[in-house]
Amino acid sequence: MFGPKVKVTVQDPSYPVYVDGSVIMGATGNYNSRKSQFENIQYMPCTPENKFFPDLTKIKKPDIIYFCSPNNPTGAVATKSQLKELVEFAKKNRSIIIFDSSYSEYIKDTSLPRSIFEIEGAKEVAIEVSSFSKFIGFTGVRLGWTIVPLELKYNDGTPVSKDWNRVMTTLFNGASNIVQLGALAALDDKGIKEMREIIAFYSENASIIKKALDNIGIENYGGYNSPYIWAHFPSKKSWDVFEEILNKCQIVTTPGSGFGSAGEGFIRFSAFGHRKDIEEAVKRLKDMWK
Repeated sequence: MFGPKVKVTVQDPSYPVYVDGSVIMGATGNYNSRKSQFENIQYMPCTPENKFFPDLTKIKKPDIIYFCSPNNPTGAVATKSQLKELVEFAKKNRSIIIFDSSYSEYIKDTSLPRSIFEIEGAKEVAIEVSSFSKFIGFTGVRLGWTIVPLELKYNDGTPVSKDWNRVMTTLFNGASNIVQLGALAALDDKGIKEMREIIAFYSENASIIKKALDNIGIENYGGYNSPYIWAHFPSKKSWDVFEEILNKCQIVTTPGSGFGSAGEGFIRFSAFGHRKDIEEAVKRLKDMWK
């Protein structure tokens, strides 16, 4: 929608599609294999050292800022004060925030915002995208939604929603009636009850994994307001840890370096699985670390 000349900024680490989509649009420039980064993308390190929120004073003026909370893969959730800082930064630089709230239903802490629009002024600088995938198991069905506020405008005063509508009505015919009926069912009283049960189930899985990692002394983050646990293995390469766990435990994890250079030395554990599989996995991990 914004064309190939925009300056894109992403969290590092973050869900790879933000970068991949920018590659498809031709907005990323050449790939620097030494840094494992694209030349025309600005990466915002989000690590334990900065509490997984970027130092915005070091960010050059961007056009588009991709921001995910709870974050995939780290499981970190931005506070209201942090999102307020991000909104003020976007206002100052006339940037547009693409805010991904796909995991917001996993937030248990009521002091943490589930939507960017809980922040005053966000409607002037942000688009929010979300999905039924992680809430009610629509991952293969593919159904989500996007909120483009009327207050969000280009410098010439044209509403961004006008472009969004043109793109959607030109390139997309809408979700099928069957899929829409499934979503409506997910939002009725019975569906909401099932959704809460599913989220509680996977949240408990996350707690089981997190507790096991704590018990064997592996530093980790996330897992409370998110279905992902971000485990740190200092002085080790992500792919080496991945292979070690795969070969010794027959457990599949995700190498952190796949989410950006700041993910090197980390492994992502996912809570999306059957309870028996999760319990068996943590048992194997404990046995391995003995």
